[in-house]
Amino acid sequence: MSDVRLVLCTFPDVEKAREIGAKLVEERLAACVNLLPGVESIYRWQGVVESSAEVLAIFKTTADGWAAFEARLKELHPYEVPEIIAVEPDQVTAAYAKWVGESVGAARMSEAGE
Repeated sequence: MSDVRLVLCTFPDVEKAREIGAKLVEERLAACVNLLPGVESIYRWQGVVESSAEVLAIFKTTADGWAAFEARLKELHPYEVPEIIAVEPDQVTAAYAKWVGESVGAARMSEAGE
């Protein structure tokens, strides 16, 4: 088990995904984000089946950083009900997990003077 969390989130377009992704990385709420354009989503919304082109973002954050990450993503996201799904990976290399932790948790605490 790992402290790393992968967070899946869809956006209406690459510009919005890039803007929000950059903010979350700059604010040290996420270590990084991968943007995968060209996703087609088929879903039910308000009783109607719809289809739309979207961008899937895969964020890397930590269990300790989850609450702040989730709150900020909800605040920035343009959707009324954004897809925000955190997955705990079974295996993560030690070096990568350390980098994610330093990029999210430890860096935020040192900037806050803790």
